[in-house]
Amino acid sequence: MIVELRIYYCAPGRLPALLERFRSTTLGFFDKYGIEQIGFWTTTIGPDNHALTYLLKWDSMAEREKRWNAFQADADWIAARAESEREAPIVARVENSFLAPTDFSALR
Repeated sequence: MIVELRIYYCAPGRLPALLERFRSTTLGFFDKYGIEQIGFWTTTIGPDNHALTYLLKWDSMAEREKRWNAFQADADWIAARAESEREAPIVARVENSFLAPTDFSALR
């Protein structure tokens, strides 16, 4: 198992738009492509409160590449993302890391 940690840093004031896009659009595409989420969080105390952090679970990097690339290439997703950013960009920058659980991790 591999866990992907993704952090989306929003343009000022645009976190509500990102949350709505995930709630009403993105998660449907995740379901369509079999992308399994572990959870989503916003930052209440920390260096940036305009961020959305989430975790995705993958069986392998090959599975991740296949599913993520299909999702990113979906014409309906591309159109929906563009529509959500028609008034202004939402995400200023994205960070992602791939994590492997230790042998003593509760999540393996």
